[in-house]
Amino acid sequence: MKVLIAGATGHTGLRLTRQLAEAGHTPVALVRESSDTSSLPEGTELRQGDLTDLQGGECDGVEAVVFAAGSGSSTGPDMTDKVDRDGAKRLVDIAAKSDADKFIMLSAVGAGNPPFEGDLAHYMDAKHEADEHLMASGLTYTIVRPVALTQEDGDRKVRLGDDVDVEGKAARGDVAAIMAQALVDPRLENRAFHMESLAA
Repeated sequence: MKVLIAGATGHTGLRLTRQLAEAGHTPVALVRESSDTSSLPEGTELRQGDLTDLQGGECDGVEAVVFAAGSGSSTGPDMTDKVDRDGAKRLVDIAAKSDADKFIMLSAVGAGNPPFEGDLAHYMDAKHEADEHLMASGLTYTIVRPVALTQEDGDRKVRLGDDVDVEGKAARGDVAAIMAQALVDPRLENRAFHMESLAA
């Protein structure tokens, strides 16, 4: 399967890109001109694109799209809007007009339950709007909403659903594995769910 990955050089996206390559898929990394692509696995195709200014056509020739990007914790609300909300929505729209029939969204725990309060309210609003846009797009979708992310690879022992510990942890390697599974597992289609890694 040929899979476009937005955020392929990020903490979670890079793990996903490597897992897809190892599984025999063809990852297509959507990267900016300034992106460091040196860590991407051999065989990864590069496609230039900026989530703040997508031109259309970025999803041509792929079977599925993954949004694993994010504006980052050091940016302000304007970049959250441009990347996490508007960039995600625009990529969904481009995917819906292409041959891609599946879209996997990396979201955040609680993003399906507005209204939001506190320091993360603006970010959560952005994620919620992007998720809702995907669900209304007509694409086959999976929305993964992990609890607090760690840099661990994990051991693939996870819990999905509403009974996760919202104070728990989700290893980025496990999150990537669930997104990879969602590409091929019909049980995960058209679902939005919370996710946590389980302690060994």
